[in-house]
Amino acid sequence: MSELDSQQRRSADLRVPEANPASAPHEVHQRRPGTPGARIRTAWQRPAPDLRAELGAFSTGVVADAMHRLGAMEGAIRPVWPAAQMSGPALTVWVRAGDNALIHEAIAMAEPGDVLMVNAQGSLTHAVFGELMALACRSQGIAGLVVDGAVRDAVALALLGFPVFARGACASGPLKDGTGEVGYPVACGGVVCASGDLVVADGDGVVIVPAADVETVLAQARRIEAWEAQRRELLEEASPPASLAASS
Repeated sequence: MSELDSQQRRSADLRVPEANPASAPHEVHQRRPGTPGARIRTAWQRPAPDLRAELGAFSTGVVADAMHRLGAMEGAIRPVWPAAQMSGPALTVWVRAGDNALIHEAIAMAEPGDVLMVNAQGSLTHAVFGELMALACRSQGIAGLVVDGAVRDAVALALLGFPVFARGACASGPLKDGTGEVGYPVACGGVVCASGDLVVADGDGVVIVPAADVETVLAQARRIEAWEAQRRELLEEASPPASLAASS
């Protein structure tokens, strides 16, 4: 084969295939903005700042106990870095597995103190969040992120001090199809969450308090905390002195 033939063959190998009209989605399968699976809601009620601040200061254990031990996500949703904790009203996002286009939309419309709550279908094949998005969140005053899916840049997230709770990590980056919903109820870690519900997260996991129940749950959390303080004091008084415990 001549050098000219070789160059022509290499050029042919590098040609971009022409689009096949038959591969385009039929009209019935094209995206219809504003319909289920392709819609964005921009307004909802958030709990009063004083109530969410006080309830958010309790541990997730106390908050879950105050709801008869319901509302806690399954243990697979974990902090990406140790000691991460946060609380705030949820801003919900539902995306296809591995796709993060609508997470960017949610970041742009978030209010300071919001927590992004993302149902990414539990997929661990593509990270839908990382360092650059965390920087964008911080500039918006977003309190943190919970995602039933994967993230990346774990070390950078820790250095930023931006709280992220996720099902896992993956080095592969996200897709950008754009299908999904913002502002509508989602399932995350086995718990339903609506925009405006209070999110409380710490080293033990994530708890969701429905917005309508924040005041009731707060009252019970106060009682549980007071009871635990009493029990703690009694147990500490009943403990043997340190010197005796060390020699036993």
